[in-house]
Amino acid sequence: MDIEVAKTLGMALAVGLGVIGPGIGIGLIVAKALEAIGRNPDASGKVQATMFIGIAFTEALAIFALVIAFIVKFA
Repeated sequence: MDIEVAKTLGMALAVGLGVIGPGIGIGLIVAKALEAIGRNPDASGKVQATMFIGIAFTEALAIFALVIAFIVKFA
């Protein structure tokens, strides 16, 4: 196997596997936030703010996976 093919395959695996976790995490965050808003609509402002902070932190993990994938590809 050529080294460029191995790097490309490594990049694909790093991104593919690195985005699965944050994707599931964001889905769970939004599901639980909607459930909380459904139970207590008066607290929707606080729940939404906390939800967006959680989404931002979870999305950062996907960005880290992308950065690692580029390091694998171009290093």
